Amino acid sequence: MAQIHAIIVTAAPPGLSAEAGAAMVKIDGRESLLRSTDLFANRDVINQIHVVVEAAQLEGVKAKYGAHFAFTGIKLASATGGWWDQLAAADAKIPADVTHVLVHDAARPCVPGFDIDAILEAAPNASAAALATPLRATLVETDPGNNPVAIHSPSAYHLMMTPIIYKRAEFAAAVKARQEIHASKLTLVAGSPLNVRVGGVGDEKLIRALLGVLPKPKSKIGGAFDEAQW
Repeated sequence: MAQIHAIIVTAAPPGLSAEAGAAMVKIDGRESLLRSTDLFANRDVINQIHVVVEAAQLEGVKAKYGAHFAFTGIKLASATGGWWDQLAAADAKIPADVTHVLVHDAARPCVPGFDIDAILEAAPNASAAALATPLRATLVETDPGNNPVAIHSPSAYHLMMTPIIYKRAEFAAAVKARQEIHASKLTLVAGSPLNVRVGGVGDEKLIRALLGVLPKPKSKIGGAFDEAQW
């Protein structure tokens, strides 16, 4: 039977501004981090959740959220550095019997439950599966000085979002290389454009409004993994 280990990363993904504290922005009184862990906490197919924070924030996070995480069975890890450093810290704690690793950006609390269902259903037959949505605007490529170099039609591009779920070996290889797996190994799953990333405290009203229109998540969902009984 499949064993899925979920990792909630508080660092910004590669290439994005490391907006300070984006994962800790409060949305209607609850931090984005807590709302993101809620997305996976009641799914039987996910056997463990690790939240990874910056090493300098660890004691503060323990003091503020330790009781909540202990009650829900969520474990904490820490790392100094960015996205791949945090994933490497969690990778070192994954049990040997885990078959798949789910990675989610803690600053993305607006993931519809049916999108998570869809990615879990796609995962058994994929090296890695990621949520994605088509771009809705023309892209302008720029040089390091922010000068326009080329214009690209959005029809050839999708926005890749989290969660992403990997087979265990593919995740380990990506962490070792510190880069995403090759596109040829990636299966894209159509995701909702409501799955936006918190950029900072100024996004609180927008995220609150989006959360208000999301369907309420079901509890104790297993999906294709439970049906397969691996």
